Amino acid sequence: MALSYKARRRWSLVILLIGLPVYIVVAATLVGMIDRPPIWLELLIYIGLGVLWAFPLRAVFRGIGQADPDAPPQDE
Repeated sequence: MALSYKARRRWSLVILLIGLPVYIVVAATLVGMIDRPPIWLELLIYIGLGVLWAFPLRAVFRGIGQADPDAPPQDE
C-alpha cells in the first residue's frame, strides 16, 4: 500500500528526529562492543552503516522536498 504525501512527510520527520539518532547510538554501541579495529576498518564500518539505513527507507523520503502532488493548484 502506497503512503500519501502527507503520511510520507510525517514518517520522514519521525525517522529523522527519532529513528536516526537511535540508529546511530545502536551502531556506535555495536562497533564499541568488538575490540577496536584499525581506524580504516572502523571508518569503513561507519560509512557502510551510514549508507545502509537509507536503502530500506528510500521510498519514504522520495519526493518529500517537492510540492504536494495531491494539493489543488493555487491561483495567485
